[in-house]
Order: sequence, then C-alpha cells, then structure tokens
Amino acid sequence: MTLQTSRRTFLKSASLLSIAGLTGIPGLNLAQAAIAPVPRVGGPRLKLSLNAYSFARLLNNHLMKRGEGLSLLDLCEFCARHNFDGIDATGYYFPGYRDRRIPDDRFVFEVKRKAFDLGLGISGTGVGNNFTIADPAARAKDVAWIKAWVEVAAKLGAPVLRVFADTQMRNADWKVASNHASRDEVEKYIADSVRECADHAAKFGVIIGVQNHGDFLRTADDMISLLRRVDSPWCGAIVDTGFFRAADPYAEIAKTAPYAVNWQVKQSPLGIEKVTEAPMDLPRLVKIVLASGYRGYLPIETLSPRGSGETYDPYKTVPEFLAQIRAALAAEGHA
Repeated sequence: MTLQTSRRTFLKSASLLSIAGLTGIPGLNLAQAAIAPVPRVGGPRLKLSLNAYSFARLLNNHLMKRGEGLSLLDLCEFCARHNFDGIDATGYYFPGYRDRRIPDDRFVFEVKRKAFDLGLGISGTGVGNNFTIADPAARAKDVAWIKAWVEVAAKLGAPVLRVFADTQMRNADWKVASNHASRDEVEKYIADSVRECADHAAKFGVIIGVQNHGDFLRTADDMISLLRRVDSPWCGAIVDTGFFRAADPYAEIAKTAPYAVNWQVKQSPLGIEKVTEAPMDLPRLVKIVLASGYRGYLPIETLSPRGSGETYDPYKTVPEFLAQIRAALAAEGHA
C-alpha cells in the first residue's frame, strides 16, 4: 500500500466514523459526508493575494509586444506597493504559454526571486484545460500539459496549481463538448484526468485546485461530487465566488469553503456581467470564509464589466476592491 493510498483510506475512514453522529442533520448527503474537509487548526488566518488575470490585457500586451503593457515582474512591484501578501502568477503570462512551451527556468526563478525580494508569497498559479471534451486524446494532451506545469509550480514555489473542470470553449457548454454524454460519464472524464494530475502533483508537493466556472460545476454539490470521485488528498476546491449558478450563491460558497485549497474573490457573486448592479456582499463573504476556519491566501480578481460601457482600469479598480476587502476584514477583527 502506498503512502498516498494509505492517507486516502485514513481520511475516508475518519469521515465515515463521524457519520453516525451526523445523520440526524437535515439535508446531509452521505456521499458528501464521506469526503474529509481540509483539516484546519488554530482558527482562521487570511492573507490577501492578487490574481494576475486582473491585469490580463496589459500582461498580454507585454508578451505580444503591442502597446502599453507590463510583465509579471512589474506586477510583483504593483503588489508590493499596495501591500498585498502574495501574487497568483497565472501561467498564461509566462513566455511561451500560448505555444504550450514550458518557460525557461531562468524566468521562473527570476519571478520567484522578485517576489521574495518584495516580501510576496506565490499564492498559486494556473493553466487552462478542458476535461469535458469527448476526445480522450485531447484530454490526455491537457493532462500532459498540467503535469508539466506542476513542475513549473514546484520550481516557482506555488503550493497550488489551478485547473478547470468546466468547458473552456467559446459558445459551447459541457454537453456540446462531450457530444452529449451523460453527466456521470463526463464527471468520470474529469475525475480520471484530475486524479492523474494530482498523483503527479503529489510527487512535487503541489496541490491541484479545481475551480468552479459555472458550466459543469454550477453548485457546491457538483464540486463535492467531483472531489469525492477524484479521491485524492492532493486535490481540493478553488472557490470562485463569482461562478456559482444557484438561487443563493453565498450558500454555495459556504458549503464549498471547507474543501477550499485556494480562492478567487470576485466583485460580484453573479458573474462579470453583474459587477455594477450586484456587487459582492463582502462583509457576508468574509464571515463565511472566517466561519470555515480557512487559513491561507484569498486571491482577488477584478474584471472588466461586460456591456457597462466603462473603461476598465486595473490600476484604479484593484486598489479600490482591495480597500473594500480590507475594510470587511477589519470589521471582523482581521485587519
């Protein structure tokens, strides 16, 4: 029996032993009860990080050598000036990513050293993938890409690598991408692929974080079902606060929070289209995060509101949103 299999068995057993005391709780799903939340001790402790996607246009401009732009190194300096605790160095903005080339170690270590010199932690990194697609060869190609980025994440010092379970195709959802396979079949596609990535990631001390993105993973139950099927201590939830599709997204956030290995804190719980008319209730969100006992980074991600007619300026929007989150944390005694 391997150490990893042994730990899986222990976590399952520990959770199952507690079920007898939980079955009286209304609405408890036994399959969900068999999943161990991330173990936490010492009470909540939060650090604020910036997801690089907030500066997507400018970072892409730099990579493609078009107009005004900034590099990941420049973004580290922005984070330091605004006293972020960390940066989520998303893979999209490393040289060669668009061509699916792994960045040169010299650049990876330059980013790592820059962050260290500025007192920033690397809260995570992320890549794009599509595990809902019907073609197994295409899924295998994405597995290989994630495995390669696991090793980049380890060199970078990123504890979590963010991946998708949802379809990343224009004008297509998981049903179209899978050629209308059943939900159970598609969940198996995703779980088998994610598990293979997690098993590889375990060798490098990197956690695979699965992000909900409003397509296949629309609710907390969807996320928990997938994590149960992946069944790996090296896989957890990236709680994207802007992409639950349910009547009460805050309830979905709260239900997923115990399984969080990282977050994406957005400006609205209803997606980018609702930033102006339905801003995130940050005091409520902060209470949810603290109640979960989460200890770690809360990366924020600001986006350009679609159809608002406003010009998105991350140099203005990010500090404003950061100040709002800090105020909500301070109100709860977590400044």
